Order: sequence, then C-alpha cells, then structure tokens
Amino acid sequence: MKRNMLLAVVWMTFTAIFAAAHVAATEPKYDLFVAPDGDDAGPGTIDRPLATLAKARDAVRQLKKTATGPIRVAIRGGTYYLAEPVVFTPGDSGTEKAPIVYVAYHNETSVISGGAKLDLQWKPYRDGILQAAVPAGMADFDQLFCNGRKQRMARYPNFDPQAKYFGGFAADCISPERAKRWADPAGGFVHAMHRAHWGDFHYEITGVDDDGNVKLEGGYQNNRRMGMHGQHRFVENIFEELDVPGEWFLDKQKKIVYFFPPNGIDPNRATIEVARLRHLFEFRGSMDKPVRHITLSGLTLRHTRRTFMEIKEQLLRSDWCIYRGGAVLMEGVEECTVGHCFFDAVGGNGVFVSNYARGVTVTGCKITEAGGNGVCFVGDPAAVRSPSFEYHEFVPLEKMDTTPGPKTANYPAKCLIYDNLIHSIGRVHKQSAAVQISMAEEITVSHNSIYHLPRAGINISEGTWGGHVIEFNDVFDTVRETGDHGSFNSWGRDRFWSPDYATMSRMSADNPEMPKWDARKTTVIRNNRWRCDHGWDIDLDDGSSNYLLTNNLCLNGGIKLREGFYRTVENNIMVGNSFHPHVWFQNSGDRFVRNIVGTWYRPIRVNDWGKEVDHNLLPDQAALEKSHKLGLDENSAAGDPMFVDPAGGDFRVNDDSPALKLGFENFPMDQFGVVSPELRAEARTPQMPGAPTGADAPGGRDGRVHAWLGAKIKNVVGQGEMSAHGLPGEIGVLLVDVPEGSTAAKFGLKKGDAILHCDGKPVKDVADLLRLYRAAAPGAKVKLGLFRSQKDLTIEIVRGN
Repeated sequence: MKRNMLLAVVWMTFTAIFAAAHVAATEPKYDLFVAPDGDDAGPGTIDRPLATLAKARDAVRQLKKTATGPIRVAIRGGTYYLAEPVVFTPGDSGTEKAPIVYVAYHNETSVISGGAKLDLQWKPYRDGILQAAVPAGMADFDQLFCNGRKQRMARYPNFDPQAKYFGGFAADCISPERAKRWADPAGGFVHAMHRAHWGDFHYEITGVDDDGNVKLEGGYQNNRRMGMHGQHRFVENIFEELDVPGEWFLDKQKKIVYFFPPNGIDPNRATIEVARLRHLFEFRGSMDKPVRHITLSGLTLRHTRRTFMEIKEQLLRSDWCIYRGGAVLMEGVEECTVGHCFFDAVGGNGVFVSNYARGVTVTGCKITEAGGNGVCFVGDPAAVRSPSFEYHEFVPLEKMDTTPGPKTANYPAKCLIYDNLIHSIGRVHKQSAAVQISMAEEITVSHNSIYHLPRAGINISEGTWGGHVIEFNDVFDTVRETGDHGSFNSWGRDRFWSPDYATMSRMSADNPEMPKWDARKTTVIRNNRWRCDHGWDIDLDDGSSNYLLTNNLCLNGGIKLREGFYRTVENNIMVGNSFHPHVWFQNSGDRFVRNIVGTWYRPIRVNDWGKEVDHNLLPDQAALEKSHKLGLDENSAAGDPMFVDPAGGDFRVNDDSPALKLGFENFPMDQFGVVSPELRAEARTPQMPGAPTGADAPGGRDGRVHAWLGAKIKNVVGQGEMSAHGLPGEIGVLLVDVPEGSTAAKFGLKKGDAILHCDGKPVKDVADLLRLYRAAAPGAKVKLGLFRSQKDLTIEIVRGN
C-alpha cells in the first residue's frame, strides 16, 4: 500500500512538472517569430520574423521588462546554421509565472545546426574519388553529411556492420608495415577497445618515428588506464585509406576535401553539410546566479563535432572519464527543460547537466546515433569529501573527512528524465550510456526506452549522494561492444571503499555507517524491464551501497551485487538466471527476499550471506536443498512460478502460483518504457527469453504460438507458410485458431488470416503486433491490415483494457 501511494505521488509530481513545462507548446499565442529567411532588423512578427536565435534571445531581454506571463518564441521550420552556440545567462531567465519558451512553430521541423552547408564544386580525382576546394574558414570539420546521412572518415579496416567492435577492427592497423602506406598520417586517429573491454581509448597520430612506429597522443579517456586492446582497434582520417563509397578525407593544409560518394549520388546535386561546433545551446549560470525557467521544445539538433579527444576529466574512482559538454550544456540552472527535441547524430553528448542544477527536466526527446552519451548529470568533485580519482587511490581513515554528505551544493539534484527514446548511441565513445549520473542526488529516470548501446543503458558512477529513482524503464540490447557490465551498472568506490579487501573489511566493521557517508540516501530501482545478453541485467558493482531493488523484470542476465552494504533485493523476477552475490562483507546488511529465480544462486567469494535470504521461489528441490545446507531460504519454496504468458512478455504469476504464498506480489507488465504515443509507436521492445534464434528456427524466427484476443497467433515462419498464404516473405502474423465466441471472432478475424499492418504500420512479427496494439488507448479503434484468401482486407477491432 505504501509503495502504491508513493507511485501515485510521483506520478502527480510528473504531471505537474509537464503541465508547467509544456503549457507553452500548446498555447497559440507567440511573442516573437524567427525564420531562416527572416531579418534581424525586423520586429520579429510572423510576417517579419527575426533571422537568428541570438537576436531572438536579445529581444526577449527587452520583452521581459513588461511581461506578465510566458514569453514564447516561435521558431519556424528550416535549418539554422549557428556560427557560435546560443548562450543563455542569468539575465535571460524567466520566472515561474513568466517562463521563456523557444518552441518549433506548429510542429514544423526546425533544425538547429552546429555546422555549415557547403556549396562545393566537385571534380574527379581518381578511382571514383572526387575532390573540391573548401571555402576559406571552413577547413575544420570532423563530420560530413550527404543528403542528411553521415558519411565515414577514411578508415582501415573498412566499415563492416557485422563486426562486433567499432564496425571493423584490425590488429595491424598501426603496424609499421601499414604505416609505410601513409605519406603523412599526422591528424589521423586510433580508436581502440580497453584491453579488458572496460570501455575504450582514443589517440591522435602525430607522426611516425625513425623505426616506422606510429607516434600517438591520447589514451586518457578511460579511468582504468591499462592500455589498448591488441586486436580490437582501427584507424581513421588517413588519406591513403580512402577506398570505398561513403568515405571522405579533409586535407586541412591544402583546404581540399576528398569524397568517394555512395553509389547513385551526385555530390554536385546533393546537400553537403559539415559539423563545426561542439555545443548548440549553453545555459551558463552559477549556484549563486542560476539561469531559470527556460524551455527548449520541439527542436531538431544536428551537426555537432565529435568530442572524444576532449574526454579527460576523471569521475572519481569509477571507470569513467568525461567531457563536460553536449549539444545542450546546462550549468548553474534551475527549472529549465529540454522537451520533445530530436538529437540527430550529434558528435558527442546529447544533454549535459554540469555542477549546480535543480529541477532540470528532459522529456519526450529522441536521441539517436550520438557519438557519446545521451543525458549526463555530473556534479563538482570539489563538493565531494576526501575524493580519490583512480581505482587504486585511497585516503586513509586517519586523514579522511568523516562528515557525511557533500561539502557544497554544487551538483545536480531533484532533476527528471522522463519519456525519452534513446538508442543506437555511443557510436564513437564506448564508455558511454543513455543516462549517466555522477556526483548528483535525487535524479529520477522514469519511463524511458533505451537500447542498442555499447555499454550500460543507465550508469551511476558512485554513491555520491544517492536518492535516485530508476523506474518503469525498458532497457535492453546493451553491452554490445564491451564486457563485465550490465544494462544497469553502478559503482560505489566511495570514501569507505578500498581496493584492499582486508582494509575495507576492517574499516566497515569498525564504522558500520561509513558506507552511507556518501551514499546518504537510498537509490530505488523499481518496475523496470531489463535484458542484457552480454552481462548482468542489473550490475551493482564494486561497493555500490544503499540500494532498494524491487519489481524488476530481468529477462536474461540476473542481478549482481558485488561488495557494498545495505542493499535490499525484493519482489523481482530473474528469468532463466539468478542472483549473483560477489565478494560480500560481514554484516553487509543485504537482504534478498520474495524473489523468483530461474536457477540457484551464483555466489563468488561469499562466506557471509548478509541479513536475510528467504521467502524466495527457487526452480527445483535441488536448488532449495543447496540453500538449506548454507542456512539460507528457510521459508522459501521450489516449483514452477506459473507465469501468465511468458512468450508474450507477461510474467505475472497465476493465482495458484507458489510464489504468492511466499509473499510475492504481481507488478504491471505493460508500463515499461516510453508513454507518449509517437515514441511508443517507434520504440522497440526486447525479445522474450526462450525464443529460438538463428539455426533454432526457420529463418531465425520464433515459431511458437501465443494467445491474443482469445485466439492463437504465431509468426509466419518458413517457405511453406509463405507459399500457402501467398505472402511475399517471412513477415506478418498468422491466426492459427480463432475459437467461436472469442473476442477475435467477434471482430471478424478468421483462422488463416495473416496480419500485415496495424494502424497503418508494418507488422513483422508477433512482438510488432502486440507493441502496436498496446500503443493504442483502451477503448480506441485499431485497424488491422489482413491478407485473406490472396486479398487485402482491413478490419477494425477495439483495444481492450
């Protein structure tokens, strides 16, 4: 009951924040207009708009003097190429009653670009490569786009989308033999995985020595500096490696760009754009004089530079280093919002919230193809007591500041990341995440869909200062290019933590509240769906302390707790996997209760099992007996949890499940991920456990039968079913049984129908059908596009509850 009341309070808080932040986006009155063909000498009306955002910002300063309500700046459709970032200072602030809103006008596509459009005269160079002189002042860019699509710097080896690391790697990429091919490699880059796959490193090539060895600068982007991987690396920005369509090279000295255009593209008729700026918007305030009440809404943000060589700052003793910047940079802010914006292939981070920040909201955004992180909240190391900055560093207790909590308020707190679709990022920097939190407090990450990432989906670098709420997120397809990690990852190498186990055991025994000196508030991870196929679903690593994990559906990797104290894992489901306690301490205070596990636990170096391990449902009697021998699970049970529809993603248990007798409580299975209809329609969902893939199913598709609307459905699988139903390929969903009187029958569906569309969108498989159907509101009409008896047919059904 208390948990449900808390959820209701949180939801009401969200609703109030969104209503305040986005009232301007639905209000028809605008105070200023900006258009690409406007004139900064004009009055800023709809007929005579301004031309630049900087001029609009300056005009707002004048309007503020007499404003009694919100000030709305309408940004008309088109592309705004910035010569420098748009900077907001405290003098640009709005107020609670009169916020400032910069919004795309009537859903027009308003593109804010950190680049430039180049009008180039291309001519042949050789072997299909073209060349063009670059205008004066423009020969400094590191991303090139042709007709809106990002092209690749000349590289070796060439890009291979099937390669696990970097889209292609080669051990000999910096060998003396390879370097002999290069006339002048200075300015080239080496990208390499960490030798243990704990992220990556980047280097700039400065030349070649007398022995033919490549000279490098860099390798500081990872806080575990153990050197680059011997095989998993590649080079780029080398002229001699320009050899396939889609690659380019800029000779900055000669001011000539070389381009091997994709097949069928004439660059003289194409739109060529390049990235020049690192940031598009900067909110520049301070703790004493913050920027307040400014909203960016509905904008498309593109063409920012890559920033991998700027990643230098160590984030305490985590594995991370960071660059404090992004397409939107906020520092010293209160009650500012980034809403419904599309971050399209920005070179570095999407949104970076640095140091003092209160009440920042990032909502309704889509972030894809970013070079770095999605959204970062990173505080000031000077606010940390007795900080250390590398894994092996440690401040002895006798020299340690033992006062709990932060020294200053110069860090992000009480901020919200809600209803965002973040996927396919970390394209350049692999030690990255959709959401990164470090030296911050009470950050809420709610209802986001996050997938296709090289490392964690959500990462918390250390315990300073806790109080975060991670809830209702859908996070999967993570840790694709790295290792020893999870879809959620955290570290807790705080003041109490020592790399020496004996030292930490002694200190924690003598000072049992020490782990809470930094992690002073409990971080709650609840009601999420996780799937990691290359690590743990939830990984609370080295020292992570003061956590509550409840109502999480873990689809593949289970839950790991290494070292750390005061963690409760309660009422979670671990499908096909289990609980991974690693290197626990005496009197850790940890609890593992009322969970459902798919296998027995997988402990490593655990002699003390914490405060309580009990009331869990184990898979079989052998697992239960193993627990009993260790003095665990005295009141636990073994058996089938009796999930309602695991193939369809419903892991609630039936009324006669033995889990309910142990105190397990069902939790919603249809509330994970984004909530806005436009994002729900686009967001992917994870594959359910047990579905055969590859050679296990014809065409690699799941051929199992699912229940839906009282009928039985399955994916179209194999040449036989395609031929029998006259279908063009292995697409769509078949109704294999429609009982008389079923809901499906009442809507007119018949056995043998193939569903190919739902509300106008393609249905590739059962997962697609269920996702699109559930995206509709209860009671809404849903149109199904069928193929019946070799003919197309449309039937309307009604979305149930």
